[in-house]
Amino acid sequence: MNVWQVPTKVVAAKAAGTLICLLLVVYGWLAGDLRALILVGVAAIVLAAFTARDVIARVRLSADAGGITVVEGFAGRRRIAWHEIERIKVDERARYGLRTTILEIDTGDDIHLFSQYDLGEPVVPVAETLIRMRP
Repeated sequence: MNVWQVPTKVVAAKAAGTLICLLLVVYGWLAGDLRALILVGVAAIVLAAFTARDVIARVRLSADAGGITVVEGFAGRRRIAWHEIERIKVDERARYGLRTTILEIDTGDDIHLFSQYDLGEPVVPVAETLIRMRP
């Protein structure tokens, strides 16, 4: 069984960002700055949600002889048999001087997208592994 998960560094960075935002919320409250309090409070809530998802559903993709399991929704899991997968593809795009590489798993009804930050390693080797595993 192959398992791909969010790297510890990414989870730690999101947790640190959440902590910094919470400290800024306290500072905004003490300073009496309502706008900063609301803005940083929303940022703290969003970062906390992303951090919680990374902790609860750390494994984003796993594959074995029977098929793959992907994260669906906030922290749910969905099992997909190999015969349900229509296409496994790597999509590369350049935008604003940055290169983005995404793994696409197409089941016909749904497309599941994974980045390097979801998988913990570059997407091309993951796609090659999945293609080799697929009967």
